[in-house]
Amino acid sequence: MTVRIKNRIALITGAASGIGKATADLFEAEGAVVIRTDIADGNHHKLDVSKASDWCSFIDSIEHEHIDIVVNNAGISPHDNIENLDMATWDTIRGVVLDGVMLGCKHTLPLLKKSTYGAIVNVSSVAGIVGASEYTSYGAAKAGVRNVTKSVALHCARMHYNVRCNSVHPGSIDTPILDADKAKYGVEKVVQVRAKTIPMGRLGRAREVADAILFLASDDASFITGTELVVDGGFTAR
Repeated sequence: MTVRIKNRIALITGAASGIGKATADLFEAEGAVVIRTDIADGNHHKLDVSKASDWCSFIDSIEHEHIDIVVNNAGISPHDNIENLDMATWDTIRGVVLDGVMLGCKHTLPLLKKSTYGAIVNVSSVAGIVGASEYTSYGAAKAGVRNVTKSVALHCARMHYNVRCNSVHPGSIDTPILDADKAKYGVEKVVQVRAKTIPMGRLGRAREVADAILFLASDDASFITGTELVVDGGFTAR
């Protein structure tokens, strides 16, 4: 295995499970020093990404003088459509999915600016690129993540910071975020229905998204900023 981010300090949100955990595990295997955060209790730093006060306290507690990589991954994805959504759900989803990314970029940038290899990877979704009738709030928030990413990338370039910022857009990935659907409709049905919409004929794996995140976080992507990398088995290519 090539060790592309050896000794670099990486902060990953939503690292307790799914894509966040797969990314944290991969980064550690690549030799990075990984700071895992999540809102759930466990072997990581507790952080509610939707709260500016949590970010301030967390950044103050970090012992490192700089950070090299930030992966803003934490998210939730309840279903709603334009007729049944309510403002409480809209605000909650926006708070975690969009505000969490914005706050993550804002509060880690002072430490990223001190790095020679600064990289932010924001985890968006294909729902942030194309419409999805049952993900109205989620899709709107993920679209915001895509745009915030570009704004941060341009700001850092204009200020001549050594910080790149890109977004990853997973499609249907087999992670615990699908557990609610599996419990409601059955594992086989959920997998089959989603797989039928994907040209490659299967759900993605968390490690496959983690590999894309690693690429954008590493020097292999040294001239890439402000762009989106879609990991969806061809879903948006149709």
